[in-house]
Amino acid sequence: MATEKLAQSAAGFATGKGGVRLPRVMRSLMDSSGLIAVFILLFIGLSVAVPDFLTGRNIVGLLLSVTLIGTIATTMMMVLALGEVDLSVASIVAFTGVVAAVITSTSGSVFIGVTVGILAGGAVGAFNGFVVARFGVNSLIATLAAMEFVRGLAYITSGGDAVMITVPAFFDLGSYSFLGLTLPVWAMIACFVIFGVLLNATAFGRNVLATGGNAEAANLAGVNVRRLKITVFALQGIVAGVAGVLLCSRMGLGDPNTSLGLELAVISACVLGGVSLSGGVASITGVLVGVLIMGCVQNAMGLLNVPTFYQYLVRGAILLLAVLFDRWKQSRRTRVV
Repeated sequence: MATEKLAQSAAGFATGKGGVRLPRVMRSLMDSSGLIAVFILLFIGLSVAVPDFLTGRNIVGLLLSVTLIGTIATTMMMVLALGEVDLSVASIVAFTGVVAAVITSTSGSVFIGVTVGILAGGAVGAFNGFVVARFGVNSLIATLAAMEFVRGLAYITSGGDAVMITVPAFFDLGSYSFLGLTLPVWAMIACFVIFGVLLNATAFGRNVLATGGNAEAANLAGVNVRRLKITVFALQGIVAGVAGVLLCSRMGLGDPNTSLGLELAVISACVLGGVSLSGGVASITGVLVGVLIMGCVQNAMGLLNVPTFYQYLVRGAILLLAVLFDRWKQSRRTRVV
């Protein structure tokens, strides 16, 4: 049975009730249809009930507010699809921002600062993948350790305080606008397109899902599971690095204290979007909708001036509901099998 599932995943097609074979991307849309309907109803409800929610300025602001979570969620989706998890992304965002700020101010070159910052994120991600793949350490523990020491590196690099940027051109990264949308929004859109294609239309994506579904069967089928895991974690680090550099540009400084708790928000968006915590199941459409749902709720609470401590309750409830929904889907798949 495991071999059959692996073969079906590698083929990239699913069979419908009438025997019609559907491409993976179409199946992804069908599987996410219920979540899309929930988002549409939520959006309509908020548009009616919350003043100024549907204004053009607020919609643009909403998109900008989800760029950090949305960008990183595209690669967290791949990590979770492998059956792994990465808790170090928030620390990587802070660390890469600090590195980019320090290098840019020291060298006077925005290109060098951005490049070194992103590469630093990729190096941390690759190290996480190596520890998980080579030594078989549980990814929860490995990345929890990385979360601590990378945050420590951010404090050491910055000297324990925020790093001011002395090169004005660095600020253009966060403020540059095209067609009314800033560069961070375009970066998020690009990540959704790139990793959507990677997941649904390449052998790499099929191998990720196959490994998450049954790593042993994937290995027997010729997938280099160890290299695959290192690659996915490295991509996670690179994308977190991009997000960290852009956040640093928007803030105007490298702050080692930034993005605390970001990893939970990213995982919540992925699970809400239908990505299974046990691996083997992921949908780029679902992740996009999950990010937008969380963004709309957060935006509405801000417009309604909901106190911060109540916002924590709502975010915690969303995470709990997302996990319960994931468990329900797993039990339903088990009954079907």
